[in-house]
Amino acid sequence: MSATSRQYHLVSRPDGMPEAGNFSLEFVPLGSMEAGQIAVRNTWLSVDPYMRGRMNDRPSYIPPFELNRPMDGAAIGVVEESADDRFKPGDTVSHFAGWRDRAVIDADSASPVEPSVPPQAYLGPLGVPGLAAYAGLLRIGKPKEGETVFVSAAAGTVGSLVAQIAKLKGCRVIGSAGSEDKIRWLREVTGVDAVINYRTAPDMTAALAEAAPEGIDIYFDNVGGDHLEAAIANAKDFARFPICGMISQYNKAPEGPSNIFGLVEKRILMQGLIVMDEFGMMPDLKRDMTDWIADGRITWQETVREGLESAPGAFLDLFSGGNSGKMLVRLPDA
Repeated sequence: MSATSRQYHLVSRPDGMPEAGNFSLEFVPLGSMEAGQIAVRNTWLSVDPYMRGRMNDRPSYIPPFELNRPMDGAAIGVVEESADDRFKPGDTVSHFAGWRDRAVIDADSASPVEPSVPPQAYLGPLGVPGLAAYAGLLRIGKPKEGETVFVSAAAGTVGSLVAQIAKLKGCRVIGSAGSEDKIRWLREVTGVDAVINYRTAPDMTAALAEAAPEGIDIYFDNVGGDHLEAAIANAKDFARFPICGMISQYNKAPEGPSNIFGLVEKRILMQGLIVMDEFGMMPDLKRDMTDWIADGRITWQETVREGLESAPGAFLDLFSGGNSGKMLVRLPDA
């Protein structure tokens, strides 16, 4: 195979907020394809906040990006050649060889994409973000009808799905978002009951107390920082806190909430969520989410950037609120 892969490499590790100079676009021959492999031309790439942690050289739940090696991440592609009976040219698959336009991958690492939904949905509600929302809320949060759920970054990929699933379970939902457009979408489209603009609220704890005067039963954390502190202050006894992410902390030294002892006083269950632990729930997610999408009970937003060259900028914009919903990179002929 003589094709070339255009792929991004991490060439230096950022200190604080990443910069364009941390990335380099390289042209690398694909090489030969062996039995049990497929050659894929990517059409959609996902960029996600968790990737910031992989840019640090430290042990974690997923290995760090290697310097001067191709980065990876969730992607959708079309099979161009196959040396595996399970796939044929023209099939659409989801896989993890993102940040590039072409890849040769093991067929075992690819999953077929059903044609009944847009393929990029497998990077959102039917993919890892959907599983994080579904498993985090239902397995850790255990919502009950009539309870109050607070979701930070509620207009983001995971947060918006959490908010909608909580509404489907009969909960009252409060979200936070950082722009009037996002707040309007949450109210008018997802049906959340109250939204806090975290950019204009002078005090998150007071703003949450006003939105939830009787307290909250569940806090789904995507932000950390003042959101987590506000949630502890306004939690009911025996509240449950699925901790999915803390994007406010990714580019600086982490800070713990000053009222952390509230976990003891209120007997709060706070549990970290790593989505790879939840893959056993993927069949349940696909069953329920497919039905909810078909019935119009789940919707989602996408922010789409065009072309492989836009991937680093799309990633950096995640940390300034430059996306509404799922941030995607669309490659030519998607």
